[in-house]
Amino acid sequence: MIWDKTHECMDREQLQQLQLARLKETLHWVYERVPFYREKFDSVGLRPGDVKSLEDIRVLPFTTKDDLRDNYPFGLFAVPKEELVRVHASSGTTGKPVVVGYTAEDLDMWTDLVARMVTLAGVTSRDVAQVAFGYGLFTGGFGLHYGLERVGAMVVPASGGNSEKQIMLMQDFGTTVLISTPTYALYLAEVARKMGVDPRCDLQVRLGLFGGEPWTEEMRQEIEQQWGMKATDNYGLSEVLGPGVAGECKYTCGHHIAEDHFLVEVIDPETGENLGPGEEGELVFTSLTKKAFPVIRFRTKDISVITREPCKCGRTTARMRKVTGRTDDMLIIRGVNVFPSQIESVLMNIKGVSPHYRLNVTKRGYLDELEVLVEVSEETFDDRFKELEKLEDQIRQKLYSVLSINARVRLVEPHTLERTSGKAKRVYDYRNEERGV
Repeated sequence: MIWDKTHECMDREQLQQLQLARLKETLHWVYERVPFYREKFDSVGLRPGDVKSLEDIRVLPFTTKDDLRDNYPFGLFAVPKEELVRVHASSGTTGKPVVVGYTAEDLDMWTDLVARMVTLAGVTSRDVAQVAFGYGLFTGGFGLHYGLERVGAMVVPASGGNSEKQIMLMQDFGTTVLISTPTYALYLAEVARKMGVDPRCDLQVRLGLFGGEPWTEEMRQEIEQQWGMKATDNYGLSEVLGPGVAGECKYTCGHHIAEDHFLVEVIDPETGENLGPGEEGELVFTSLTKKAFPVIRFRTKDISVITREPCKCGRTTARMRKVTGRTDDMLIIRGVNVFPSQIESVLMNIKGVSPHYRLNVTKRGYLDELEVLVEVSEETFDDRFKELEKLEDQIRQKLYSVLSINARVRLVEPHTLERTSGKAKRVYDYRNEERGV
């Protein structure tokens, strides 16, 4: 099923014409209403009327998360507060949060895009959808909630945490769709088994819509194996909209981007130069239809690849490869670029360990040290010490073959590492502190 055939299956030439018309309108909108963007335009000698093609936007400077924080709370809004009907915000763990807002028109558009996204994944009006994202300033909970309602699904607003109750609700309500972070889905499977519930046999969950954090294909396979479900990824970020920017169809061969609402670019994260289809780089988004909080050339820091080949599902919108890393997630260890997703891929392919791990980065003298804490499975933990020692060596060798650096590996008992219903924290970098752990 396709939610919006008119736009999801549009001829590319027609789509680009629509994008250009909406881009011109948006550029005029922000130039007249947002001093920050007026200054950006003036700094490069460009007026909105000078934009004659989609490529002309490349002349404009980028917008960054720091720009959004520097204009906290309402400095980048294009409408007065009286026209806002809702605000959301980032966690603000590294300083002031990023605040985003929506007019009534924006909320209707957002709800429709989430309805499009969940339909992509396979949700129908016959489903019971349990939202295990936290509700509040985070966009994930409310964003998915209203989109699921629009397709006619019965929504269970469970929110995050209270994991035993989550399993009880799945049993009692006949939940068929789970919405959460991928790591929380794995934890819920763990909790279910402790309760004597086999997610594959005793629950009816057939589909998972996961987001909020990067995750690998290996983790997808683990979730599908533990739950007996189809696991799909959805993409969104508060600065651009929230969930609904892109999502996977049943073929899971890339996320279909809502190109009628967003102009997407891929750039070299070092130089800022635009890259072509099939080239890996940083995603950059420009809003085409938002009224309250449009963003122009927002640097996401998410690493992906774009293809514009039509999909087997019949949709013609561009697809982005599932994000498995961010430029700000990248660790430089002794001059080598290391992404947590690389380590996750290694660990998920080794028998005897669980999907839960932690990376500690410290300094010994002038040298960086990487320590990988890995939970062993309950079956493996019962093995003799010598077998555990072999497992540590196996992980260490596999990591070296992928990363080309030696990492310390430490196996820890099952259920030792922290679980969360929100975004999992994997990396603890202590190099800038006076003391390590």
